[in-house]
Amino acid sequence: MKQRYIALDALRGLTLALMIVVNTPGSWAHVYGPLLHADWMGWTFTDLVFPFFLFIVGASLYFSQKGMASLTRADQLRKIIRRSLLLIVLGVLLEYYPFIVSLHELRLPGVLQRIGLAFGVAALLVVFVPARFNLVCIGAILASYQVLLWLSHEPYSLEHNLVRQVDLWVFGESHLWAGKGLAFDPEGLLSTWPSVATVLAGFETARWLRSGRQLRYLQFGLWGAGGVVLLMTYALALPINKSLWTPGFVLLTAGLACWTLALMLLMEQWRLGAAIQRPLVSLGQNPLFIYVLSWLWVRSYQLFPTQEGTLYETLFGVFAHVLEPKAASLAFALCHLAVLWLIAAYLARRQIFIKL
Repeated sequence: MKQRYIALDALRGLTLALMIVVNTPGSWAHVYGPLLHADWMGWTFTDLVFPFFLFIVGASLYFSQKGMASLTRADQLRKIIRRSLLLIVLGVLLEYYPFIVSLHELRLPGVLQRIGLAFGVAALLVVFVPARFNLVCIGAILASYQVLLWLSHEPYSLEHNLVRQVDLWVFGESHLWAGKGLAFDPEGLLSTWPSVATVLAGFETARWLRSGRQLRYLQFGLWGAGGVVLLMTYALALPINKSLWTPGFVLLTAGLACWTLALMLLMEQWRLGAAIQRPLVSLGQNPLFIYVLSWLWVRSYQLFPTQEGTLYETLFGVFAHVLEPKAASLAFALCHLAVLWLIAAYLARRQIFIKL
């Protein structure tokens, strides 16, 4: 059983490491292609970061739910709602930091906001719906979302998709991300609904891991489940779009998450594999704290002016003097990862786990 917990921590650490590298390049103008999100349709390895996080949130939900079994339903609901709201509030505060943006222009959707909502809805389903209906819930969520997308005459266009229309109505244009040239948020309200299915997929995987089957069969099962889901995605030619969190994207990333978790379980049985996993486990034991720290850190030293522009740009310039631009940008991001890993390793060694 311990191996299965270590594998989840290692998967969480791997995902967090990729997130740090993706989010902290020296220059966004000089980034290797696989470390960029797909422009619209399709996917890159970078597009796996967020769904893997949500998949792991679902797996963690299973273990925390087992720990809450002795609580009354009312107490369980209070804990779920409290944690969900704290994540949402923390996400909004991070968007607001360093508190110099006008509230009229504050982006309201975001990564932690989506995690909070998806966790909350998934946890409520887990409390009120018997576990044997988890796969039915996943199917119903994806089918209902696909039908909603089809209500738009251009369901997969950037400008006319229903996700954008709902966000404009709920939040208004000034509170949405506009990185694609118009107000469209990749963490939109409507597209959070299918992300609940990603959380439930992680929950169901963890439930299967706790089923008591031998580890060898669990590995084969995870490889098989991942393969079936991937084949289904491509056989049905489902559109894959992270920004809209399409059902095809949910199935693709759930299948790849199963494969990656199976690989982590396999690595744990090899001496070399276990050694490789160890730093990932340290990083994965305080994911929320490291995520918040990386966000605050990068935003903070972008505030300090220097002759080159900002302290961030000055530090990147040190790398750019000795490496070609893309290599320098990646090296800069890897240095961020190294520093944050040292902090995570210290916390893990001291058995300090910071949670909401």
